[in-house]
Amino acid sequence: MTIRHLKTARSEEARAEDDAKTRKIVEDALAQIEQRGDAAVREMSINFDKYDRDTYRLSEAEIQALIAKVSPQDMADLKFAQDQVRNFAQAQRDSMLDIEVETMPGVILGHKNIPVQSVGCYVPGGKFPMVASAHMSVATAAVAGVPRIIACTPPFKGEPNPAVIAAMHLGGAHEIYVMGGIQAIGAMAIGTETIDPVHMLVGPGNAFVAEAKRQLFGRVGIDLFAGPTETMVIADETAADGELCATDLLGQAEHGYNSPAVLLTNSEKLANDTLREIDRLLEIIPTADTARTSWEDYGEVIVCDTYDEMLQVSDDIASEHVQVMTDRDDWFLEHMTCYGALFLGPRTNVANGDKVIGTNHTLPTKKAGRYTGGLWVGKYLKTHSYQKVTTDEAATLIGEYGSRLCMLEGFVGHAEQCNIRVRRYGGINVPYGEGAPYREAAE
Repeated sequence: MTIRHLKTARSEEARAEDDAKTRKIVEDALAQIEQRGDAAVREMSINFDKYDRDTYRLSEAEIQALIAKVSPQDMADLKFAQDQVRNFAQAQRDSMLDIEVETMPGVILGHKNIPVQSVGCYVPGGKFPMVASAHMSVATAAVAGVPRIIACTPPFKGEPNPAVIAAMHLGGAHEIYVMGGIQAIGAMAIGTETIDPVHMLVGPGNAFVAEAKRQLFGRVGIDLFAGPTETMVIADETAADGELCATDLLGQAEHGYNSPAVLLTNSEKLANDTLREIDRLLEIIPTADTARTSWEDYGEVIVCDTYDEMLQVSDDIASEHVQVMTDRDDWFLEHMTCYGALFLGPRTNVANGDKVIGTNHTLPTKKAGRYTGGLWVGKYLKTHSYQKVTTDEAATLIGEYGSRLCMLEGFVGHAEQCNIRVRRYGGINVPYGEGAPYREAAE
């Protein structure tokens, strides 16, 4: 068994240095928002986005004026995509049921799925207007029933992007702000004089957005810890060729300058064909400057001898997007355990998942797929349990067990919560500060 790296990525040490610099910048910026509120947000918007206005919240009239700029065909496409996302989110929501069961006579247990009460959705847009991200965060929150949804997006070429604003509005955002980066995340989570803080932050973003969410986690909830876009293509010669693999790798590498793209194959021929095709496509793709940097610094080509090795490597990397084009796609679906989302077969591609097919594109990165899935309607729902004891007999029986178990742990006050009910509803005289007697001993 041999795993060979025909191309390797930038070292983890170099990436860690970049992360440390980002961490300090974000820490200082969030402290400024905490101390100075709207004034700090405005300064950052001017400095980072070159955008200034009296209020960063769009009025209803401004929203409608921007929507009017979207062409009928673009609006039709946008609505189609949003319908796919809503339909799948609704099917997921319908699968999440409130329950109530009587576990023994007189003891009723249940849970309710309650929406988070306010959510801040970040929609990237400074470099590319990420229209689809509005569907993924805003529309999905609306399906979950979140009563207050606010959305932030940076200006695109100095102005709000009409299509992004239209997607936010149609998705169900109650407040829309033209703000980007750290200042948007900080304003939504910390709050300012004009923006009430939210309970949860969701949505993808650059390294500064991701780090701001990480630092604010705990103060607010977040969807997940997201880093740069990652993609992996798992392919063999039966289902893919070099052009297809290269196209799918570069299609995600254009996201940013630090987007990992990995080819995992059992064919050295396919690996070399893909490397040649990548070189060719980088000469013609309009986003080559970005894609080339990502590929040079973060691209990998890994050749394995067996499918089992490919499975082992893929689960270890736990990539955000995993595209499988082999003679056994369903085998990978059955056996893979660590990833963001799977895209099965050569007819399927990550771009469809990003934009239109209906699954959510906000997915775990940096190996987070080992312990969490991506954003979905369930992320906006909190499952809260409740208990109810309805008979004297049940209160006595549960109380007796509870009393003794509390005393086993040394919690006398806890035991008394049980004992007082054993005395009142069961007529058993439990001495204060002692565990309830066993029924055999009581009888």
